Amino acid sequence: MGINPKIGITGLPRSGKSAVLQKVVDMISEEGGIKKTKGPYPPEHVVGGMRCEPVIENGERVGYACVNILTGERGVMAHREIDSRNRILGFGIDPTEVDRVGVPAIMDSIGNCEILVIDEVGKFTVESEGFVNVVRLALQHDMPTILTLHKKSRHPLLQDIRRRDDARILEVTPVNRALLPYKIHKLIQ
Repeated sequence: MGINPKIGITGLPRSGKSAVLQKVVDMISEEGGIKKTKGPYPPEHVVGGMRCEPVIENGERVGYACVNILTGERGVMAHREIDSRNRILGFGIDPTEVDRVGVPAIMDSIGNCEILVIDEVGKFTVESEGFVNVVRLALQHDMPTILTLHKKSRHPLLQDIRRRDDARILEVTPVNRALLPYKIHKLIQ
């Protein structure tokens, strides 16, 4: 366990976890990082890791993609059209896309970025054994880490994160959604 916080953002589906996370990332990026001195991190390497974003077609959410924050590479990990025995919330799951995009995004950011972002540790991503293993590895490193966590999942990875001594788990609610990014930003400083 290190001195740098591991901050878990949790909440119900569509509560705004990813939006809160993105606001924190924007605030940190605008400042040029959390280390005010000219550190070893080039400005483009302040924040690294993996983001999830909805796949929208004709104004409708039809799936989710994982995105490498540093490279912009995308992989559709869940989609209505994916033919899979493993379906969650009406989406077929393709864990190979998490392995192809998400796992290297996290690996490349460990020790190479100032802050690690993992959005989201949840139903789609934990289907990838590689993802579960790389998140466990990342959490062993003493670097500020912000994760979004599925609220109700009982997956062992999520339970382990919630039990960590160095983890602060914060829930997004309609009441605190606007102020939470500032609180997290302060915790990361």
